[in-house]
Amino acid sequence: MDRKTMRELVFADVEAKNKLEQLLHPLIRETVLEELAHISASYTLLAVPLLVETGTYLKMVNRVLVIDCEEATQIHRVMARSKLTEAEVRAIMLKQASRKARLAFADDVINNDGTSDSLQSQVDTLDTLYNELSRQINQ
Repeated sequence: MDRKTMRELVFADVEAKNKLEQLLHPLIRETVLEELAHISASYTLLAVPLLVETGTYLKMVNRVLVIDCEEATQIHRVMARSKLTEAEVRAIMLKQASRKARLAFADDVINNDGTSDSLQSQVDTLDTLYNELSRQINQ
């Protein structure tokens, strides 16, 4: 798939974006449900990029974790990863849920602006919390 062409199309044409989402979202949701049926871990994390925009998975989860960073960090990382200009990244961000909106949905937040040690500490803390909550739910 030509990701650049697809990105340009769906961010420029609302109807094309809606058609793509109508095709993909049910398939993705079905796959997620199938995978969840086979998981035996004490807890599971679903990575849902459009959680705030669609709300689709909110009924399936007990908590919402947001991995957050400053806007400047986000822009820099996307530019480096996807080879986009700052203007292109900002245009995409304007069509997505804002940082404020994502944080409003969050039960838990990991700040991803710091060091890898800081990140690991936050992950460890949440792992402990999620294992404890899982034990409480499954008693």
